[in-house]
Amino acid sequence: MAGLRDETADYVESIAEKRVGPGILMLSTSMQLLYSDRRTWELCAQINHAHGGKSANGVLPPAISELCAEIIKILQVRTDAKDWEQFRVKRVLGDPKRPVLLCGFGLPDPAGAKQSRILITMEEIGRRQEALIEQAKEMFHLTEREVAVVQHLLKGWTNKEIANALHVTEQTVKEHIKHVMTKTKTTTRTGILVQVLRL
Repeated sequence: MAGLRDETADYVESIAEKRVGPGILMLSTSMQLLYSDRRTWELCAQINHAHGGKSANGVLPPAISELCAEIIKILQVRTDAKDWEQFRVKRVLGDPKRPVLLCGFGLPDPAGAKQSRILITMEEIGRRQEALIEQAKEMFHLTEREVAVVQHLLKGWTNKEIANALHVTEQTVKEHIKHVMTKTKTTTRTGILVQVLRL
């Protein structure tokens, strides 16, 4: 029994290690940097590259500065310490193939606007799905072709659309789906998705 717990703990730890996590950025209302992590700067470079800008260490992309300006305006109106619970400003930026979701929060301070803070979290949107598919491949021992079928199922594609994309027959796609159902112990296409998305 202890061996099973160790195996489960190792598996959970391996999942956690694969998660990149969000970037976190905290600024004062005068745009002074109070906190940032390495992931923040990776995502800032990615946003700059996607928008044709040049990456410079310690320089925020213009889109993030604009988000901060919007939050600062809101903080001038929402001055109660509990007001942060009532607003969140969101933006999706970057390359459409690897978009970055920005969630900006204004944290009012009763002492005044100068003590208020801006908190921004940044996360790649498509990254989670890639990680799920990689985990499903390992957990269910899926072949490359089965992984491709699962990726297309996640998009909601029909067997015919999948067959066209993979340059195979519909019957071949059906066989791949049957194999994936067997490996995931499911009986429907939806069941496959539930198993993959639960990882």
